[in-house]
Amino acid sequence: MILKKTNAVLGILSSIAVVVHMVYNCFSYLTFYYNPTLKLATSLPLMVLVCAHAICGMCSVFLLGDGTRLDLYPQKNRKTIIQRISAALIFPLLIVHLKTFEALKSCAENSIWIGFAMLLVLQLLFYVVITVHTSISFSKALITLGLLVDEKKVKLTDKIVWCMMTILLLITSFAVVKGQLSMFVHI
Repeated sequence: MILKKTNAVLGILSSIAVVVHMVYNCFSYLTFYYNPTLKLATSLPLMVLVCAHAICGMCSVFLLGDGTRLDLYPQKNRKTIIQRISAALIFPLLIVHLKTFEALKSCAENSIWIGFAMLLVLQLLFYVVITVHTSISFSKALITLGLLVDEKKVKLTDKIVWCMMTILLLITSFAVVKGQLSMFVHI
């Protein structure tokens, strides 16, 4: 249970860190203000927390048997399946995310507009995957820590987190795509 609780704490801290990182990036792209120190201050803790969370999560699935028999109760396990699929998609999309700015710049300089468009789509997919994973996982982490036990409060928490993350997803998507189009597409 220590591993699960550690993972839950890391998940909650990762959720907070991802929100901070998204808010900073919205600010940066909407104001065209870039501060490398602030970028590092919002991304480095996020990377450390997410890596630790991923390691604990994989250990839970592989060492504690949490990954077995999801097919027995497909309706009840739907969220768990989506949670795990979204977790698996994060890392390949993260690789693209880390190189998106340079890749967009290169595509724009070489007029590779199909590649540019594909990068924008992958970037938006990354944001959606992060939003889905965070939204599904947040109340589960609170349940694991014993902070949320009432089913009505779980549903309310889920609704609040889904709404907040969806709004943040839409604002971030708009801000980043608008900013990148402004920087790289000159009509």
